[in-house]
Amino acid sequence: MIYSLRGTLVHYDTAGLAIECGGVAYYCQTTLATLSKVASIGKEVTVFTYLNLRQDAIDLFGFADTSELNCFKMLIGVSGVGPKAALSILSVLSPERFALCVASGDDKSITAAQGVGKKLAQRIVLELKDKVSGAAVAGGFADLPAANLSLDTGNAGEAISALVVLGYNQSDAASVVSKMDAGMPVEEMIKAGLKALAGKF
Repeated sequence: MIYSLRGTLVHYDTAGLAIECGGVAYYCQTTLATLSKVASIGKEVTVFTYLNLRQDAIDLFGFADTSELNCFKMLIGVSGVGPKAALSILSVLSPERFALCVASGDDKSITAAQGVGKKLAQRIVLELKDKVSGAAVAGGFADLPAANLSLDTGNAGEAISALVVLGYNQSDAASVVSKMDAGMPVEEMIKAGLKALAGKF
């Protein structure tokens, strides 16, 4: 498995980018968000990757950060969501915003992505919410100092749910959120949580 690529950006278009590593240029399909973050042609760039093997093709996907990669992997794990739809969703929603949509049941915002209808958006919210709920039942918050934090209580609860949707362990997510000001907006909590968790691992 290719975890990441670091090399010289030699090409990009509306669907992806090519990075030259050791004399070989790898083309990665990606999101508009990642394309907006990459360096200019000829500059060094790093992307985190996902390799998709099919009978008729080998596709490589690249992302500017692990949060976007985690979102992509979560999305393609949902029934009926392929790589194309996942890239479309992450081109209009940041990982933080996507996680918040799932946690709050906001399927309408997900339909802003090209090719994603209401039924598919509802399925995404339903399947990922169930996954978060399952983690809550299995892990719980009983052993945490901030035992009053739950998936259903205020901004902290939504932020924890969102971080779990992004692929982080529930206990770790609750631990970092418990140290934040309860009055912070949810999206700021998610961003701060991602930063803290990235530093931890």
